[in-house]
Amino acid sequence: MSRTTAEHDPPAEPSAEPPPGDDRAFLGQPRGLLTLSGLEVWERFSFLGMQAILVLYFADSVAHDGMGMDPATAASVSAAYGTLVYLVSVAGGWLADRILGSYRAVLWGGVLIACGHYAMAVPAAGMTWAGLGLISAGTGLLKPNVASMVGKLYRTEDERRDAGFALYYMAINVGAFAGPLITGWLGDHRGWHWGFSAAAVGMTLGLVQYVLGRRHLAGREASAEYALEPAAMRRAVLLIVAGLIVAAALAGLLAATGWLTMDRFVDLLTLVSVIAPVVYFAVMFRSPRVTAEERRRLRPYVVLFLASVVFNFILFQAYSTMMLLASENARTEILGYHFPASWYASALGAFEVALAPVVAAVWARMGTRQPHASNKIAFGVVLGGLSFLLMVLPTTGHGGDSYEMAAWWIVGSYLLLGLGDVLLETSGMSATTKLAPKAFAGQTMALWFLSLALANGIQAQVVKVYGEVSHPAYFGVNGGVAVVAGVAVIALAPWLRRTMHPVH
Repeated sequence: MSRTTAEHDPPAEPSAEPPPGDDRAFLGQPRGLLTLSGLEVWERFSFLGMQAILVLYFADSVAHDGMGMDPATAASVSAAYGTLVYLVSVAGGWLADRILGSYRAVLWGGVLIACGHYAMAVPAAGMTWAGLGLISAGTGLLKPNVASMVGKLYRTEDERRDAGFALYYMAINVGAFAGPLITGWLGDHRGWHWGFSAAAVGMTLGLVQYVLGRRHLAGREASAEYALEPAAMRRAVLLIVAGLIVAAALAGLLAATGWLTMDRFVDLLTLVSVIAPVVYFAVMFRSPRVTAEERRRLRPYVVLFLASVVFNFILFQAYSTMMLLASENARTEILGYHFPASWYASALGAFEVALAPVVAAVWARMGTRQPHASNKIAFGVVLGGLSFLLMVLPTTGHGGDSYEMAAWWIVGSYLLLGLGDVLLETSGMSATTKLAPKAFAGQTMALWFLSLALANGIQAQVVKVYGEVSHPAYFGVNGGVAVVAGVAVIALAPWLRRTMHPVH
């Protein structure tokens, strides 16, 4: 992976090795963790800040600088965008491993994200779609590779690794908390494109501190860690460029003829999100490089993968249907102060920042008595379902859509959702790395991102009925399905504990 060379840096010294084990400059952690955590703060600030107002921008009238979509279509397109982001993340991991290297992949990913937000700051529909495309490509490069760079800061035996990842995870949620506050206020008081501008500035700040702190990062060498041979790399680059050109030309032609409508594009992304994980699992199950024991441990991972899909189907609606519900049917005033509906999204990040260390402390105190990883994931799914079931209460008993609920209903829903996310994400990602076959160890995060892509793909279809059915029916059915799925995973606990051994 390539580095950006500074005049004071040593020449071509390989830097794949982590910094010395005595590097404790950042709260007892390697100094590079501050750089990567800072990048994540601003990346999540820009990504989730923009996403908190995206569905509202889509649904707002053209007269108010919106896109004039009906709420269901706005939620569906927003979910399709999320699907594209996580599908591209799979390719982003491969590009970093084989061509760019992690440092360059993250750097160019951040540049694309910033350019995308700047494009969206321009009040023109064409720039909005161009901006979303750039952000999708950039996030696909950046997101899967930052976490791997965090891992490279530590030697294998370094006991600070888990604590370092906990700090990193908290940084993510600091950005998730702050982003909607700033972009939401600007979108509400100055216009949607001002909100997108704030996201652009945030990503730019993240890039600046990333480049300035590069000397503290591992994996800065000029080539990828598992780079292709020069001839193979040239072929791969040519194929990628040619493929992108052909895909863009074909999409343009189909759009010009009227065949590629927005609805069909959403449906296509959903189809890809379903096919991709099926193919991925099939390849692993059939690979001769996967042992019988590894194949046996892969079976329970399919259950955990599906649990992740169910939970994230609920979680991602915190930025779509829940935003629409908040803007239309929730009070946006506390003690006489009016706040943008998008500020509700900040509650999710705030709860995760507050709950993550509490949950970690509880597990540490319980020691060997803590629940099995599969049960933690199942509890997360159940909490996600309960967050939707809670919304049945304030939305029931209203003949039409003209009603207001107290702010605490949505805040309470986000509390349940935030706790569920902390339980599921920490245990799910850990189980992913432990259950993956050795031959596919470097691609384990691709599977996790595919579960997020599939969750968004399903959401893109289901949210189409939002507004077509009553709010109690919508939130009740979706929440009920999630609770049932979580209970089913709990019921499978004896089999999961047995087949997931030695994962606890």
